[in-house]
Amino acid sequence: MKNINYDIALTHILTRKKQTLVAALGVTIGVAIYLFMNSLGAGFNKYGTAEIFKNNAHIKIYKKDETSSVLSRDKSTLNVIVNPQVTTLSKTIINPQSLLNSVRKEPYITNAIEVVDVSVFYNKGKTQLKGTSDGVNMVEYAQMYNTSAYMLAGDVKNLKQNLNGIIIGKGIAEKFSLNMDDNITVTSSYGVSKVLKVVGIFSMGNSLTDDSKSFMNISTAQQFLKEGSSYVTTIYANTVNSDNSTQYAQKLQALTSYTVEDWKTSNADILSSDVTRKTLMTSISLSILLVAAFGIYNILSATITQKINDIAILKALGFKGKDVIRIFITEAVIMGIIGNFLGLCFGGALIYVLSHIQLSGTNSTFPIYFEAKLFAQSFLLGLIITICAGYFPAKKAANVDPVSIFRK
Repeated sequence: MKNINYDIALTHILTRKKQTLVAALGVTIGVAIYLFMNSLGAGFNKYGTAEIFKNNAHIKIYKKDETSSVLSRDKSTLNVIVNPQVTTLSKTIINPQSLLNSVRKEPYITNAIEVVDVSVFYNKGKTQLKGTSDGVNMVEYAQMYNTSAYMLAGDVKNLKQNLNGIIIGKGIAEKFSLNMDDNITVTSSYGVSKVLKVVGIFSMGNSLTDDSKSFMNISTAQQFLKEGSSYVTTIYANTVNSDNSTQYAQKLQALTSYTVEDWKTSNADILSSDVTRKTLMTSISLSILLVAAFGIYNILSATITQKINDIAILKALGFKGKDVIRIFITEAVIMGIIGNFLGLCFGGALIYVLSHIQLSGTNSTFPIYFEAKLFAQSFLLGLIITICAGYFPAKKAANVDPVSIFRK
């Protein structure tokens, strides 16, 4: 009986080629757009995360500002009101080398470095530009962030070899017309000024970073802040899996009383926009798939209406309701498989084309990627929707009463 069911379903498919093609094309468009938009969303998420990790660690450890507490009201004395304000006198981490060694010993940590953050002003003549500088061991920093890949001129090793050197962003170099080996006057917020030699120029493709960021030796940064050689403001750490950084941060918190913050917490606003974009793209693509499902539903409903006498004869010959359901579900599955296959091919072609388009002003291509799980997800979702679309008209056909049909 099963073979007969499949033969009948295949006969319907082949004798109604135009309707079958229309239904399959509806699924093709739905699956292709679903695959394309979700691949695009995943690509933007990966691109955004990669941009964050260009100069942000998975985890950072720092001393959080402390705020004075408000005096509580005492009825027996005069009411005293105190405005809360920041009372932190120093950002330094006490005994940073010991903490750094403890962090590095953790099995889930791949890199860890110490950093001295400095707010500075870049000066040349009457021109002044506000920015920030990181005092680092540049070789260790480059290993952690792959900074060498973003160098336009010079080498990261030059900084270690020149205590009064500085590596500046492309925007700073352009605004001050600076080239390699030129000098630039840098002034800290503490009033310390130094003339530093440009030993490198980088570009990370982010104007906010390129127009204000620079790197100098730790000792130089400590001098700008009028601090000693043990002064460190932040410890950066990368983990084996950035997605699990929240759990790793909780483990590191047990090692220190300082604030341990993972990158997801630091960039919560960016990640929330990623979730919103993903939800929007998924909703649009699912809506298109549902429209395709209604196309299959309408075609099968029309087939049942036209074949109502044939269905009645089949049931009179001994076909059960489940046999009729199997016939029309088989038709829906065949339409779905054809549409899914074409949709994956079409969607894959769109992804391939876009992934080779160069973005203007950068060395990057369009942020869209092939992901096997998205192809599998698109195929399964398209198939499930087409089966559901075929079930309801099939159920209607299974409930046909042959006697009432013959009387008409």
